[in-house]
Amino acid sequence: MELSRIFPLRLREALEPYLGEQDLGRTNSKRAAGDGLEEIRVRIGQPIELIYDTGIKRLEGGETMIGREDIAEMLNYISSYSLYAYREEMRQGFVTIDGGHRVGMAGHVAMDGQSVAGMTPVTFLNIRVAHEKKGCAARVLPYIYKDGAVCHTLLFSPPGVGKTTCLRDLVRSISDGQGQGMGQKVGLVDERSEIAACEKGWPQNDVGSRTDVLDGCGKPAGIELMLRVMSPQVIAVDELGTKEDFAAVRAAAVSGCKVIATAHGGTMEELEEKQYLHQRVFERFVRLFKTADGSRGYEIYDQHNQCIGRYDGK
Repeated sequence: MELSRIFPLRLREALEPYLGEQDLGRTNSKRAAGDGLEEIRVRIGQPIELIYDTGIKRLEGGETMIGREDIAEMLNYISSYSLYAYREEMRQGFVTIDGGHRVGMAGHVAMDGQSVAGMTPVTFLNIRVAHEKKGCAARVLPYIYKDGAVCHTLLFSPPGVGKTTCLRDLVRSISDGQGQGMGQKVGLVDERSEIAACEKGWPQNDVGSRTDVLDGCGKPAGIELMLRVMSPQVIAVDELGTKEDFAAVRAAAVSGCKVIATAHGGTMEELEEKQYLHQRVFERFVRLFKTADGSRGYEIYDQHNQCIGRYDGK
């Protein structure tokens, strides 16, 4: 899907110079319109805001101000005119669209006890633009191997720094065996459809020739299913957060399967505060960070919290 197609018809011409003709999720080597675009913020009563890795651009002119009818039109395009079919995703606050772009939603929330029952009206949208950047994990890759074997690895950073993009490239590289011997069987549990960006079960992003994907499946159930039926050598999952997530990871780790995962966190000290994160599972920790010029850097730690590698993004 061309990203411009989820916006109201009246705004597409104004957005064209920023979004271009192509699906931004497939931008690789060539710099094109939209390259470097990370988020698009849509708020009722405000102009559209485009957030790049180097700064922010707000569309000017009264015609770019967002009204309720614009949000309603966008939700119709995002859901293919079937909001009911997306009720579970909307209850979680986001919908993943073709290309792996993630549309976050905010507005009036209806509660059912302690759980979110639904959201209406939706008055704020945040489109996180997916970028398939082949080779972005090349500098990280050697550190997550030890004696020819993949280490249990956790990538972490604050939101929006590039964990999912880096994870995707690691999955592809491990699956294809790039520079590290024979490729390995990878079981990818893609709960939010952001990594492989499957369309009717078929990955639209390159996740490697030996990767099997469970699309839209929760992490605990997906990890158990992968272990039972697909005999993976490596399991990859995005955004660990709950007690059940970490329990499933531990189960995989003691089943002879290596785990590559991501989690939110700014520092090693913040990771230690996570109630269910036991460092004895992971052998490598990769902290991603964004530099002042918008490039990405990383630090790599071993299981003893010793920094064994760093790249400042320059």
